[in-house]
Amino acid sequence: MDPDKDCARGLAQLEGYLLWNAEVEEARRQADRFADELPWLTTAQREEVERVYIADRVTTSRAMLWRISVRAVQLRGEYDARYRELRARCVAVGVVLVCVVGGTCTAVALLAR
Repeated sequence: MDPDKDCARGLAQLEGYLLWNAEVEEARRQADRFADELPWLTTAQREEVERVYIADRVTTSRAMLWRISVRAVQLRGEYDARYRELRARCVAVGVVLVCVVGGTCTAVALLAR
């Protein structure tokens, strides 16, 4: 086990936890503001409206995060493939340049004799 990787993973999990709790808290605040716009609701009705609003918002946020996660994985794959392709091209250009320079030096040396 690599302690640095464990630490990084733990920090990422903590960050995710804090971000999700902030999202849920924002949903609660928005539900409260929404219910404030409906002053005729009874206390029980207000609580039900807030509960439904929060549940809907959390479901929507979870779906959005899932789509973002899937797209991030897709992008990582695309970027990795592109990086491998560019690296192969750079190596090929380097090899060609070395061969050209070596061939030129050999030709100059043979012509100079």
